[in-house]
Amino acid sequence: MSALATGADWALIPESPPDVDDWEAKMCEVLTAGRQAGRRDSIVIVAEGAQDRYGNPITCDYVQKVLEERLGEDARVTILGHVQRGGSPSAFDRYLTTLLGYAAVDQILAATPDTEPQLIGMRENRITHSSLMDSVRQTHAVADFIAAKDYDKAMEMRGGSFRENFRTLRTLVRALPHPPDPNQKILRLAVMHGGGPAPGMNTAARTAIRLGLDKGHTMLGVDDGISGLIHGNIREMDWMSVHGWAPKGGAELGTNRRVPKKSEFYAIARQLEEHRVDGLLMIGGWAGYKALYQMYNERESFPAFNIPMICLPATINNNLPGSELSIGSDTALNSIVEVVDKIKQSAVASHRCFVVEVMGRYCGYLALMSGLATGAERVYLPEEGVTIGDLQKDLADLIEGFRRGKRLGLLIRNEKSNSLYSTDFMAALFEQEGGELFDVRTAILGHLQQGGDPTPFDRIQAIRLSRRCIEFLIEESEKTNPTGAFMGLQGGKVQFFKMDSLPSMMDMDHERPKEQWWLELRTIARVMAQPAPHRK
Repeated sequence: MSALATGADWALIPESPPDVDDWEAKMCEVLTAGRQAGRRDSIVIVAEGAQDRYGNPITCDYVQKVLEERLGEDARVTILGHVQRGGSPSAFDRYLTTLLGYAAVDQILAATPDTEPQLIGMRENRITHSSLMDSVRQTHAVADFIAAKDYDKAMEMRGGSFRENFRTLRTLVRALPHPPDPNQKILRLAVMHGGGPAPGMNTAARTAIRLGLDKGHTMLGVDDGISGLIHGNIREMDWMSVHGWAPKGGAELGTNRRVPKKSEFYAIARQLEEHRVDGLLMIGGWAGYKALYQMYNERESFPAFNIPMICLPATINNNLPGSELSIGSDTALNSIVEVVDKIKQSAVASHRCFVVEVMGRYCGYLALMSGLATGAERVYLPEEGVTIGDLQKDLADLIEGFRRGKRLGLLIRNEKSNSLYSTDFMAALFEQEGGELFDVRTAILGHLQQGGDPTPFDRIQAIRLSRRCIEFLIEESEKTNPTGAFMGLQGGKVQFFKMDSLPSMMDMDHERPKEQWWLELRTIARVMAQPAPHRK
């Protein structure tokens, strides 16, 4: 996973050893080709249990020796060791442990002396429990299969996404794509962005372009989103066009929230025809989804739109239909947590309450999950709204908490939770009524939530989804009537939805899905935010 997330040039793992005897020559060949193609550095990731197919250990020192002797490279070894155990927990680790702890207590309270020991964990993006002994046996089974050199079974035990990601890595580490099959139809597939910038867009674009090239097709990049599509800012991309994009934040192709007007469809259709576009991948947010949905509905009027179209979810707001998680939302959560940690450190010394405003528009995902991850006393969501009664109760809870000796108060407010009860209004109310117990400050985090390099989670999911999008475009191009679709992660699995179903799955007025899985976590957030335990 680290090799995928960092854009490494080679990786050695115990579950899938090199399939040739002279794997050293193969590795050196790939690294040399990369240098000739323009790469200025090479990274080889070595798992501590890496071995060749005969079970002989492969160490970092041995890899260094091979590179120095065969390539004459100045190789350096960095053994990360216990630095991997340290550091501040990520936003995901924080809210996951909160959910697991809550579920574990429920499990204990419901258990009897005869209940089998359970392991609490997450599967398919939901908290679940399973037999502890079965889980231990399955964990040991992986090592047993590796020892028996049954590597296919070892990979299978790691899960389907693990195998899929490893296959993707083997393509991405190539210096150049495979040559196209002489008998295949070469498609011209375009990649573009729409909506606000989201960390991970570059990772998704890089993956789509390289995988498309490796399958023998021509890949096109559309600069500046819908505006670029209207004006024909379309260029051919090669393998090295996206070099270094894997860890980069922002959107190298450019993006904006422009949605085409009906009068602009002719210009778009003309550009698609002139550049002979056979398929279109939109990596972006709600504006990008709306643009492709409108184009899809204009197919009868514009034959150029009768091509495969697919939307990949990439927005910090996590407000897109058909996907429980959008690319960029994990990075935004971590940006919020990092800033709120510093705010809490400044507030704890002076008996202070902070009202922190986060983005998300009419979707409260960022607010609720950051509240769980930072230990906020209250989270204000647009899905629930805010009443004066809510504020009075929250004020009473704050006063009680500070009287009990609390030194810090933290309230997180979604930017659209209430148009009248703004962040400044809430701060003024709590400041006035808090008296000498505490003072109040505000922090509107703003666009820092859209910045930063994508987290490993966002990078890996971007790679996983991009691969499936390219496969979708290629498969649909073979059909007489190719369709349009949007896709995403549901229950930990990649699913596709026909473009026709978008209005039925989306609250169009509030620009958020009608079903949002994370709303069920509000109960846990309320329990964790209580000033004191309930007494029966």
